[in-house]
Amino acid sequence: MSGKVRYHELTDEEKKKYLGEFYSVVALIKSRDQAKRFFKDLLTLSEVVMISRRIQIAKMLLEGYTQEEIRKKLKVGFTNISQVEKWLNNGFGGYKELIKEYKKKYREKDEFEKYGHPPFSREWVHNRYPAYYLLSNIINGIKKDKK
Repeated sequence: MSGKVRYHELTDEEKKKYLGEFYSVVALIKSRDQAKRFFKDLLTLSEVVMISRRIQIAKMLLEGYTQEEIRKKLKVGFTNISQVEKWLNNGFGGYKELIKEYKKKYREKDEFEKYGHPPFSREWVHNRYPAYYLLSNIINGIKKDKK
């Protein structure tokens, strides 16, 4: 079997095995540092950003922000916001449960207050990982110098 595996093409047994092992492995994570290392190994930076932005959307929805406020602050589309809102209201309760636990444990300033812009926004990633943008920064610097 080569190429991309589609969920609907898996047998029920394969789905249970893969998802069961994934949930079991994630449940073994004991610390923030261990979670950070695991997800850095598992996911690309784009995937981490995508998931992190969904969490930010969920937090903001639970805090009472409107879709328009979220769209402007996080620079995301209404489709993303609507999808997260659907999961919040009709899902399995995972977002609500963990965001509630997060807020209890981390009462300090949230990421917006700490860094001045949303975590995992283009500005945040650019400031946090400047080496990732090194080549484009050099090219943009050359273009500015020529003007």
